[in-house]
Amino acid sequence: MNSSSRRLILASTSPFRRELLTRLGVSFETAAPEVDETRRENESATELVARLAAAKARAVGAWEPGLVIGSDQVATLGETVLGKPGSHEQAMEQLLLLSGHAVTFQTGLCLLDSENDTQQLDVVPFTVHFRELDAAQIDRYLRHDQPYNCAGSFKSEGLGITLFKRMEGDDPSALIGLPLIRLTAMLENAGVLLP
Repeated sequence: MNSSSRRLILASTSPFRRELLTRLGVSFETAAPEVDETRRENESATELVARLAAAKARAVGAWEPGLVIGSDQVATLGETVLGKPGSHEQAMEQLLLLSGHAVTFQTGLCLLDSENDTQQLDVVPFTVHFRELDAAQIDRYLRHDQPYNCAGSFKSEGLGITLFKRMEGDDPSALIGLPLIRLTAMLENAGVLLP
């Protein structure tokens, strides 16, 4: 079975995830999953992203036959889950908090075969170590990239890379929200041939 015989659906409307998936050179469609993303009481970051990645894939797979990719991501500073800032002021606060610290991004990834109801599920971590940043640096960065809809208040694929001292992890695409190295292995397990 090869990629031309399997329908591939990305359960996301994220332009970042869509752009990442195009790197694999496979044909795919996108669909918006209808999922409540509220964190449950006492749910860890890894439990949260695994549950939401699977829920997104299953929400789309319930009405779309094929291989459905679900993904979800959170940023954590220690045990604190960081949300999307939503505004310049909140992004300033978040980046001042992150200055000089390590932030771990947990990215849940699910590949659901909705035709036989089997799934592969994993959580891929990636850690970013921030430089010591002052308010003027952060303000200049935010006015340039305006990452108000991004967990952690930065876009690593943009000028956000200048905020980092170093990065560590097995899959840099996990930082953007879709771990392509792990996804490649999942797709091959499902019979999709990639180069």
